Amino acid sequence: MSNLSEQRHLDTVLDNNERTRCEVWTRVMGYHRPVAAFNIGKQGEFNERLHFDEREAG
Repeated sequence: MSNLSEQRHLDTVLDNNERTRCEVWTRVMGYHRPVAAFNIGKQGEFNERLHFDEREAG
């Protein structure tokens, strides 16, 4: 057994024919919905969201 720091980083390589679309879901108004189901305006709002670290904000 080796330490995690001793292990080499292994890159995963996928051919384009092995890739699949990733569906992103988010919580809106108390329930989860796929972002792809949003209208154009709501998708734009989703892309403009900012993320913050609570530890730094406090």
